[in-house]
Amino acid sequence: MKLIYHGHSCVEIELATGKTVLIDPFISGNPLSDLKVAEVKTDALLITHGHSDHIGDMIPIAKKNDAPIISMVEVANYAQSQGAKSHGMNLGGTHVFDFGTVKLVRADHSSSIEIDGVNQYMGLASGIIFQAEGKTIYHAGDTALYSDMQLWGDQFAIDVAFLPIGDNFTMGPEEACYAAKLLKAKKVVPIHYDTFPVIKQDPHAFVAKLPGDSGLVLAAGESIEL
Repeated sequence: MKLIYHGHSCVEIELATGKTVLIDPFISGNPLSDLKVAEVKTDALLITHGHSDHIGDMIPIAKKNDAPIISMVEVANYAQSQGAKSHGMNLGGTHVFDFGTVKLVRADHSSSIEIDGVNQYMGLASGIIFQAEGKTIYHAGDTALYSDMQLWGDQFAIDVAFLPIGDNFTMGPEEACYAAKLLKAKKVVPIHYDTFPVIKQDPHAFVAKLPGDSGLVLAAGESIEL
């Protein structure tokens, strides 16, 4: 399994089977992305919540690749209304797909999209626990720190946790350090920082506070193999 970071909260998972999964494809309008929408190839899209910097380019990518959008049911219903394939889920739910197992877990955050100047509710925000090829990946999405993260650390042997550190909209570096402790992940990769001035952070200072060599900073386009 290969995990590729593409800036902000966008993570690509390449599997040994040849299948690819893309999480939160915010590409257009993202100055830190290394991707071009027209060139993206994926078999499925996993979306944590409905904010524009996470659903991003999911509709054109899904349509181009004939790939399902997997997310909270409200996001999935919106995707269907736009002509894309989708699979709706809800918090605590798990589904086995042909590429791996997806579980949606709690994220303390809001979720909406602006349509014609009006905010439309997009369900609850979620984190994602993805399992395939004997590995477990936790993508926290946008979230505050919450104590139930200890449950994910107790229930799952997390190989890599992608945690937001930007503060203001999500937990900041200090809270993310505590989250890493609760999750007991073998590797922790910071996400959701530097894209906008208000979430500017030093990811290297963050990983320096994590135990041992568990922290890993990935620039857009860089990857980790498991």
